[in-house]
Amino acid sequence: MTEMQVRLIRAPNPSAMTHSGTNTWLLSKGNAVLVIDPGPDLAAHQATILAELEPGQRVEAILVTHAHLDHSALAPALSRATGAPVLALGPAGAGQSALMTRLQAQGLTGGGEGLDHAFTPDQRLIDGETLHLGGLQIEALHTPGHSANHLCFATDGLLFSGDLAMGWASSLVSPPDGDMGAYMASLRRLMARDWRQMLPGHGNVVDDPSARLQDLYRHRETREAEVLAALTPAPADAATLTRAIYRDTPPALLPAAERNVLAHLLDLADRNHITSPFPLSARSVFSLM
Repeated sequence: MTEMQVRLIRAPNPSAMTHSGTNTWLLSKGNAVLVIDPGPDLAAHQATILAELEPGQRVEAILVTHAHLDHSALAPALSRATGAPVLALGPAGAGQSALMTRLQAQGLTGGGEGLDHAFTPDQRLIDGETLHLGGLQIEALHTPGHSANHLCFATDGLLFSGDLAMGWASSLVSPPDGDMGAYMASLRRLMARDWRQMLPGHGNVVDDPSARLQDLYRHRETREAEVLAALTPAPADAATLTRAIYRDTPPALLPAAERNVLAHLLDLADRNHITSPFPLSARSVFSLM
């Protein structure tokens, strides 16, 4: 029986937010190849993906974890080049929670973290759906938090975790596409299962997924406690709290840190731990109950 082959192609898009670049994963069991996260719209990256195909191999499907430009933007061009359909939960914003839908309708805006508003999959997946592709069974798990339409893909004990759980840093959670309550729930869902390896959207393969997922969860619990402690002296907004909490963070990463703090504040307010006048925004001042 042909064994499953997993290959990593790293896109040439290193940055403070992408580490050494976006990971594109190729899965194959014979001649049919699945591409997970084609990556940014770079002709050189597409050429590298196609050059990795062995004689007789073809791309059967393109799976996208979420509609961020560094993960999904190459999907249309790669689909045209290979004839393979693009599969995802849906376009940017699909799967958004009722809380974030309400806050967005009230005027809450995002932080401009590269949503791919043009992304439209050929086939929309549902949570828990099992895909039978290329002799493989791939489970699609809706894991919102980093983004509303985020999926993880699982097969044979491998977890392709996209940007929900990465191998090099914690994830950006920027409302209204990001949702801290949903993020924590998604981590708990993944923590409840045993994984052989975690293959993230950025960084290296994680050989102890359980420990990594627990570390990420504890990190967010610690940040939540820091937010509450920083609110104890006096009410404050996300920018003020970020300066108090992220004292050693490089300046280039402070805008992302502020979005994470805002996500914690909105989640804490939703859980009635803190309060703020409505409508809520990035500049809202929050206080303890």
